[in-house]
Amino acid sequence: MMIIDSHCHLEYEPMASNLEEVIKRGENNNVKFFLSISTTDDSYEKILKIVAKHPSIYGTYGIHPHETKDYSMLTSSEIINKINSNKKIIGIGESGLDFYYNHSDKDIQIKIFKEHIKASQETGLPLIVHTRSAEQETFDILKKEKEKKDFKILIHCFTGSHQFALKLIDLGCYISASGVVTFKNSKSLADTFLNLPNDRILVETDSPYLSPEPLRGKSNEPSHIIHTINFLANLKKINSNEFANITTDNFFRLFGKLN
Repeated sequence: MMIIDSHCHLEYEPMASNLEEVIKRGENNNVKFFLSISTTDDSYEKILKIVAKHPSIYGTYGIHPHETKDYSMLTSSEIINKINSNKKIIGIGESGLDFYYNHSDKDIQIKIFKEHIKASQETGLPLIVHTRSAEQETFDILKKEKEKKDFKILIHCFTGSHQFALKLIDLGCYISASGVVTFKNSKSLADTFLNLPNDRILVETDSPYLSPEPLRGKSNEPSHIIHTINFLANLKKINSNEFANITTDNFFRLFGKLN
């Protein structure tokens, strides 16, 4: 069994201070690779230090939609320059739209989302998309931009509607399950994942957030991903090892093989 945590924030506390132990616990649960996701320039600088020190950790560059108010002039060229600074930066994001909290102006979120998309189109690296309370806007932008020039898309921590999921699959997206799918009040989300094709599903923790059942409410970390794997494998009535390996193959298809 090989598991890849496709979305975690290892530069965040409490993991950053205990990274050696966090990695070891992950490896003990068959997590072989970790993708630490950038949300600001400061988080990116921390990620660069982490990936330099740990062979099993890779990173991304991007600005979270909440933070776009501080990056309203960011261009695709600047994003590409950041990515090109290190070969272990293998994705763009997380970027997208969050109209639930609206921590940043909607127009600025959309503008910066499109700059991330342009960087993805130009580099061929996958775009990691955060979308909340913005299903129609997210889909319309992705569809329109894909028609201009194709690019790879990973929808992270999917919690949207069944209809949205199917539209994203039709668009060629991959969709990632977090611990939210295990929550007792997430039955409709579980039903959605049950009906998604196995060859489009990735798994993630989004740690330190969203610990799965039975650890809900505790600080999350990559080792906890085993609960999400087991839940989804049970849901789909396949062996946990087999399901883990399917999600790993999907990761490699999207991001390329890792050393």
